[in-house]
Amino acid sequence: MSFTKTGLVGHPVSHSKSPMIHGHWIKHYGLSGSYELVDLSCEGLADGIRTLKASGFKGFNVTVPHKVDVMALCDHVDDLARIVGAVNTVTIKDGALHGTNTDVFGFIENLKSHAPDFDFKAGPAVVLGAGGAARAVVQGLLQEGVPEIWLSNRTPEKADALIASASLKDRIKRLGWNSAEGIKALSQANLVVNTTSLGMTGKPALTLSLEGLSPKALVHDIVYAPLMTPLLLEAQAQGNRTVTGIGMLLHQARPGFALWHGVMPEVTDELTKMVGG
Repeated sequence: MSFTKTGLVGHPVSHSKSPMIHGHWIKHYGLSGSYELVDLSCEGLADGIRTLKASGFKGFNVTVPHKVDVMALCDHVDDLARIVGAVNTVTIKDGALHGTNTDVFGFIENLKSHAPDFDFKAGPAVVLGAGGAARAVVQGLLQEGVPEIWLSNRTPEKADALIASASLKDRIKRLGWNSAEGIKALSQANLVVNTTSLGMTGKPALTLSLEGLSPKALVHDIVYAPLMTPLLLEAQAQGNRTVTGIGMLLHQARPGFALWHGVMPEVTDELTKMVGG
């Protein structure tokens, strides 16, 4: 059995749970391989990736701040990654770098696994944020047939840029951050997704009141530290269903593992608890 070297490229990366996830799967499926943390600065990204190729890596994941810049270093980038505007998974084959994006898969699979009866087509979705994660979330929602997406971001220009690059931009509308229009949107929402880092441990709080939120709405926060964010706690207190962010981290890892090892791994309760879910 050949030894498969993979890893995570980012800056910083020491906090990542990815080695725990991939290490668990390598052991569980009886495979031979490693998953290493590779801390590369923006200035050292190109040289660092050349070193990975030379040292026999079969592929690697990409996290902040390199998901956009790594695209220019890939020999091939698939259509989904181009639409999202970011690469988070790279496979090295015959010396060529093949980039894709598995955040869309991770986001949708997490929602479906925790709320299997959720109907994406039943109403509009409110998406908070307009960064790389928001791009993946918006694309996933469009693929699942969400009729309308209301996008709200503290920097309106960033929201406009996301909308302009989306595959079905006519189904996306920008809302003001904490505006009267946004409050009205919550009363009609079928889904609310926070893609910002607000509410994450060490970050400022997400100042969004869920007062008036439709009782049927599902609330999802992609932040997973803490697992139960203030947004999810407020939603639960109002009686709304919630989905935490740890599952997105787990599910987005599955396609990359399959590309590198030839096995599509499963997300089990054991693994979820191991990573803090």
